Amino acid sequence: MRRLLLVSNSTLYGSGYLDHCEENIRSFFSRDVKRVLFVPYALHDRDEYAKIARNKFQSLGYEVDSIHEAADPVEAVRKAEAIFIGGGNTFRLLKCLYDNKLVTEIRKRVLEEGVPYMGSSAGTNVATISINTTNDMPIVFPPSFSAIGLVPFNINPHYLDTDPNSRHMGETREQRITQFHEEPGTPCVLVSQHYCFVQHNTYTHSTRSQQPLIYSKDTVCTHVYMRHNIQSN
Repeated sequence: MRRLLLVSNSTLYGSGYLDHCEENIRSFFSRDVKRVLFVPYALHDRDEYAKIARNKFQSLGYEVDSIHEAADPVEAVRKAEAIFIGGGNTFRLLKCLYDNKLVTEIRKRVLEEGVPYMGSSAGTNVATISINTTNDMPIVFPPSFSAIGLVPFNINPHYLDTDPNSRHMGETREQRITQFHEEPGTPCVLVSQHYCFVQHNTYTHSTRSQQPLIYSKDTVCTHVYMRHNIQSN
């Protein structure tokens, strides 16, 4: 059974780190989890990032072990009660996961052993099929764009609807996703500006009032209620 909490963004305007999804975190990890393994690879200052995550999770009743402090990252994943991968630069994050041989280990622990996985922003991106629909600059190059593959689709966090009154002449997010789907064999893309996506085995739903959208090669844009429209394999 896979247990996933995939959050589009770590903060909302006017609130602090993960404030907007506190209740989702408590409900997701419940009292079954005492310690969470945090992966801070998406940001350069891992010590400061771990401090921020540790303070937040301790306020919710969970202890945090940061993987960058572990002597053996693979062993840390193998012993983890739960895993949280934070946001930042998706290319940096995925490269570090590959460099530390963690992609396969995390996939095994989540998909085969049922370890709860939470991702935020970049941490949500790497939970999908690939990072091809991230918004980030490729500041480093991972050996592959293939990600952990915990869900059978891609996600585009921080999605913004097209503003018909905007004078910005660059590509819209919708146009960029359309370009992605011009390539053969591309999966559907889940997009939403602010959402929490939760999956317990084959039960899926969005916990935000704003319903997410699905883009696919055959459908320009579809509003979905995820419980009925996206099921895992």
